[in-house]
Formats: sequence, structure tokens, C-alpha cells
Amino acid sequence: MKNNELGKLIKQLRLERGVSQNELGKSLGFSNQTISFWEIGKREPDLDTLVKISKYFEVSADYLLGLED
Repeated sequence: MKNNELGKLIKQLRLERGVSQNELGKSLGFSNQTISFWEIGKREPDLDTLVKISKYFEVSADYLLGLED
């Protein structure tokens, strides 16, 4: 995704919720290193994982993708 907007948003939502990368990773079934890679733009979650993230943070996938405010 352009300019790592998704990673920045995942980090923002995680911090707003007050959870660590480790806690988020455990909840989603990933390592904290994977969460870190998403946040810094080294990797992006696949579609199924994007749905898990949206459910975890109670936001739409469109919101995560920057298609809605």
C-alpha cells in the first residue's frame, strides 16, 4: 500500500487500544515481529488477515484500506 498508510493505521489503532505488538500478535495469531513488519511497511497482511484486523479493532476493511473515513 502506498506510503505504508495501512501500517501507520494499524499502529495508531493498536496504540489507541493500549496493546503491545506482542498482545496484538497473540490475538491475531502472529508474532510481534510480524506486527512490527506491518507497522514499518516491510510486509502487508493478506486479505484474510486484514479481515481479522478489522474485526479486532472494530473497524471496516475499507477504513483500514483508506477507502472511507
